[in-house]
Amino acid sequence: MTEPAQLVRPASADDAAACAAIYAPYVRDTAITFETEVPSVADMAGRIAAHGASHAWLVLEHDGEIAGYAYAYAFSPRSAYDWSCETSIYLALDARGRGTGRALYAALLPLLGERGYRRAFARISLPNPASIAFHERFGFTESGVLRRVGWKLDAWHDVAYLQRDLGDPTEPPAPNP
Repeated sequence: MTEPAQLVRPASADDAAACAAIYAPYVRDTAITFETEVPSVADMAGRIAAHGASHAWLVLEHDGEIAGYAYAYAFSPRSAYDWSCETSIYLALDARGRGTGRALYAALLPLLGERGYRRAFARISLPNPASIAFHERFGFTESGVLRRVGWKLDAWHDVAYLQRDLGDPTEPPAPNP
């Protein structure tokens, strides 16, 4: 039996509709994201362009269909944070548990290191044991929890920060990434 074709590649504006469709149930039905309005395809295309140019935005195609995406963006606008970034990943609901997330992060994290980023952070609304375990498998460790910081779906939610070094933590950084 032949395995289905799987390809991780940089996202383009042409992927915006698929990314928006993947993201929509997370926005509408969960506290995984604190966004409360599903972004339009045009908004998603703008995010892909902005984050893809400054950091990275990758999609995974499974048999020609977008099954998930992962990206990174600025951790903070202050210049001392220029070598730190925040990561995010969303999978089509039927793509979970099939290695989609692993393939995306296996491509994203080294790419960020190659681009000069030294620290990656993940912000995870709690409870979310699957996301915590996923990030820990990639070497992320908890760096703090913000208590009752987000209000969504008629409840307060905590947010955990996890972090991972992308290079030698003792070396000074190269010029801005």
